[in-house]
Amino acid sequence: MSVVYRSQAMYGAYFNNTFTNVLVYYIFLLLLLLISPFLFIWELITNLRSCFQPIENMSGKVVLITGASSGIGELMAYEYAKRGACLVIVAIKEPESRLEQVAERARELGSPNVLFLFADVSKVDECRIFMDETIRHYGRLDHLVCNAGIASLYSIKTDVTKFAPVMDVNFWGSVYSTHFAIPHLMRTGGKIVVNASSAGVLHPPKGGFYNVSKSALISFYESLRFEVSPTITITILTLGYIETNLITAKSLTNGIGVGVRLKKDFRSVLPTMGAEPCAKAIVNGVCKGATSITEPRFVKGLFFIKFLFPELHRFYLSLYFPSKSRKN
Repeated sequence: MSVVYRSQAMYGAYFNNTFTNVLVYYIFLLLLLLISPFLFIWELITNLRSCFQPIENMSGKVVLITGASSGIGELMAYEYAKRGACLVIVAIKEPESRLEQVAERARELGSPNVLFLFADVSKVDECRIFMDETIRHYGRLDHLVCNAGIASLYSIKTDVTKFAPVMDVNFWGSVYSTHFAIPHLMRTGGKIVVNASSAGVLHPPKGGFYNVSKSALISFYESLRFEVSPTITITILTLGYIETNLITAKSLTNGIGVGVRLKKDFRSVLPTMGAEPCAKAIVNGVCKGATSITEPRFVKGLFFIKFLFPELHRFYLSLYFPSKSRKN
């Protein structure tokens, strides 16, 4: 015990003193930079090994995808369909919903059975119902893809109460679905895929509550994986800007947070990745057992800069997102 107390006293002396606290940080940073070539090689080897990982046979397995009427959710449904998976696709019922057409297209691409259900994932009872319906129809669940989400732009001039649906759909919608899926995934040794977004790490300006909802997802599922592993594999997606309707000026301007106006689509000013290759990379990675997937890959480098060099991170964000208050 005396050794523990001495150790605590030593650390307390370092971290309670301003100079030594800063010194320890820079020594640690220097050591990290010195070993970074080895970390780079480790990352390279890990990625090369993943190329030779066995791919899960999805034929006849059951995949439930929320937010599947458009965007990444729709395209992931098609990728699973090509692999012979049985599908349950879920989306909120809206006049312009294409869920039935997505189901028909998935059947054409090879899915032996597609069940489409309308539900609002922000409502816990509706999540329970579509999960029960899935088990009633198929008797099992192998992959749960928590993809449903809504985008928003935040402004301090907008009524803050308008943003409650962002957390309800993006965060609670995934948590509710996961809660009811876990007992079934435990029986099949299944997988949970959660679309958390790189915004949850990089916190781009005007993201506001969208960033918060994605950060919450990352925290929740990183913690959850220790409770359900190794029986259930959790894959967290931290995607950059993907060419879907969510990043268009029209979609963002007409959505929650209408006090913010965009003149151009994000794709015209920021590096973006096509939605189809992104969906293919996601499903391929999930079927190989990946626990995290970032597309496009260069975004991982931005994570590194964000945590180690925050001033640099804020500098290049200010180039893309200049502050209006700075101009006045």
